[in-house]
Amino acid sequence: MEDYNDPWMKEIVAGFCEETESLLDELEAILMEIEQNPSNSKDLEKFGQVIDRIMGASKSIGAEEIAIFCELGKVIGYKSSQIKEIPLIEVVVAVLFDSLDFLKKMNHDLKAGSEKSMGKINTKAFTSRLRWLSDKFKDIDRASCAVEGNLSQNSIDDLMKSLGL
Repeated sequence: MEDYNDPWMKEIVAGFCEETESLLDELEAILMEIEQNPSNSKDLEKFGQVIDRIMGASKSIGAEEIAIFCELGKVIGYKSSQIKEIPLIEVVVAVLFDSLDFLKKMNHDLKAGSEKSMGKINTKAFTSRLRWLSDKFKDIDRASCAVEGNLSQNSIDDLMKSLGL
């Protein structure tokens, strides 16, 4: 991460955090829409597109923890947009709501000057659900997912390990 004491960097981070808050609200609205109509799984692709914007911006300012976490959300959004089973979509939406809660916390901490949040968040149940989803998604091939191996367990494990999960 860049030097937070630099006034220019503080301004950039503040702008990033403000934009991220707006995008998190947009993501929440997408999930609420899917929650009301889970048969419309294509909206999960929209979720992936929006979270990808946060991922790109966070990489550009050096907020790697947020970027990696967004990559997980992006892959889940894109992969789950290919499924039709309503009970599975409902689980995906619940996991993505949890993801939003984590991202809100990370964004808040970044705004307060702390670039590391994952160590302060209880992620045990979330990690278990990610592994479960990984198994459900193993046969879905989605070229736009950045993680190689079709969201293989090893890929998820690598992303989670880099977050300290």
